[in-house]
Amino acid sequence: MLVIFSEALLYNGAASAADYYPMSQFFRIHPDNPQLRLINQAVAIVRDGGVIAYPTDSAYALGCHIGDKKALEQIRQIRRLDQTHNFTLVCRDLSDLGIYARVDNSSYRLLKASTPGPFTFILPASREVPRRLVHPKRKTIGVRVPDNEISQALLRELGEPLMSSTLILPGDECPLTDPLEIRDLLEHQLDLVIDGGFCGLEPTTVVSLEDDVPRVTRQGRGEFVE
Repeated sequence: MLVIFSEALLYNGAASAADYYPMSQFFRIHPDNPQLRLINQAVAIVRDGGVIAYPTDSAYALGCHIGDKKALEQIRQIRRLDQTHNFTLVCRDLSDLGIYARVDNSSYRLLKASTPGPFTFILPASREVPRRLVHPKRKTIGVRVPDNEISQALLRELGEPLMSSTLILPGDECPLTDPLEIRDLLEHQLDLVIDGGFCGLEPTTVVSLEDDVPRVTRQGRGEFVE
């Protein structure tokens, strides 16, 4: 949902950006037994190029289809991210890992022991990952497998990873945690807000596996044991 406004529209017509963005949909989905009907509607929104806010096992996140450039740019605008931001591929399990990242045996064992869980692992990206998702200098991508029923249901029905970023607004240090607040703040910038209840106050713990020795680059909810 990417819209460009001219100054004439905004000032001469006394209109605001909110007048031109449709309001986001709002789904209340059960955190333990997600309603398949609503999950399928959410997946359809993602496939149609929409940006969603959804719960994970650490905090709420923004998500879109892995191949949608406009949706990615919308997330960049919401969070005011530069080109060096490491986006994350949220996966249902590790079965697709070899498609999107280069992983040696020791890294795979570590990933298997730590997933699903509130961790994001930074890995060398494969050629299958769109260049716009890859860190421009280090050529890396974040990978994560959440331990959350709603996230897992979305990924199962989508059939592929979700491009994602923690929902931290510019100037904030912590993610948004209240879906009603998310709707109030971003209802004209998102296509869907999924209310899955409270899911945590902290972002994921980020672990870099670029080198031989794992390195924690952001301490979050997950307690990483090397």
